Amino acid sequence: MSTNQIDCKNCGEPFDQGFSFCPHCGQKSNDELTIGVLFYNTISNYFSFDARFLKSFLPLMFKPGHLAKEFIKGKRLLYLHPAQMYLFISVIFFFVISFSTRDLVSQANDLNQKVISNSSNDKDAEDGTPKAAVLDSVQIEKMMQPLKENPEKFGMKAEDLKFTDSIIKQVNNKPDNVKTSWDFDKKKVDSMIAAGSDKQAIYKQMGMSDDAGFFERRLFANMLNLMEGRGAGGMVQAFFDSVPIAMFILLPLFAFILKLFYYTKGKYSHHLVFSFYFFSYLFTVFAILFALNRFVYDIPDWIDWLVALSTYFYFLIALIKFYGQHWLLTWFKSGIITFIFLLFIIPTSLSLLAAFSFLFY
Repeated sequence: MSTNQIDCKNCGEPFDQGFSFCPHCGQKSNDELTIGVLFYNTISNYFSFDARFLKSFLPLMFKPGHLAKEFIKGKRLLYLHPAQMYLFISVIFFFVISFSTRDLVSQANDLNQKVISNSSNDKDAEDGTPKAAVLDSVQIEKMMQPLKENPEKFGMKAEDLKFTDSIIKQVNNKPDNVKTSWDFDKKKVDSMIAAGSDKQAIYKQMGMSDDAGFFERRLFANMLNLMEGRGAGGMVQAFFDSVPIAMFILLPLFAFILKLFYYTKGKYSHHLVFSFYFFSYLFTVFAILFALNRFVYDIPDWIDWLVALSTYFYFLIALIKFYGQHWLLTWFKSGIITFIFLLFIIPTSLSLLAAFSFLFY
């Protein structure tokens, strides 16, 4: 190395001493850390991001397919990087809907408590018989009176009336014969919970096998949480917490579907760029809708649905501009892509998220 060269403090590569910036990594050759340098770097990086976002926002919203097409052409610094835009907007979107998520979690917990409370309050203090099931003979007679007066109106014959009357009286006298939605003896489980029994014993009473694996144990643990009135809110919260993770799977799947329909129109990375910008647009639209409905004005439902429907036409126009195919063929392809994604990919993903939320909340 000649004497008029110095080593870059950032990358370690040598360069001529007279250079103001390292030709290898771009860092300033004389970049002593001072308060001014620290804040200059912070502010310049922020405003650089801010300027590119503002330049990208209007084309994203009002020029479908433009940003993706420009990025593929090589204009990589004029607009915000597609992945960076997607991450930035998705953070805003999930922050906005987090306010509604809190309400849903609270409502789910309240509903869970009401179900458990009603189940407990329906028990008679003396014999444990459900109060709602116990009817006296006068109440039964009043209930049967319309049927007896106009049996033909209900399409019933005399023997049908006698059979119905006997069934009602039998159920009324022996309400335990009526099965609940639980496949185990709920009364016994309730008594074990009230007595503070060991959870493993409760799980066994609920039907857990002796050699239960991880998933089976989680299943019964969460069923017990629901019975105790403290599980529904956690499930809802876990579901929404999993959505951002799921989006990192759905977006590449969406790009893969585009690749199948536009196989000759570039590499998979090109379709991924289109997907990043399109999902950024979707998140922006729905974040604005959620924010307006939540903080400003409750927009009529028909307007919400109209805006949601408009995203399909944005998608159609974006495909036409980005891939350059005839509008009729693009309309046909866009319909199939939307059908596959909405009726197969998303429902399957939501089902997996629901199962994941139930097992791991």
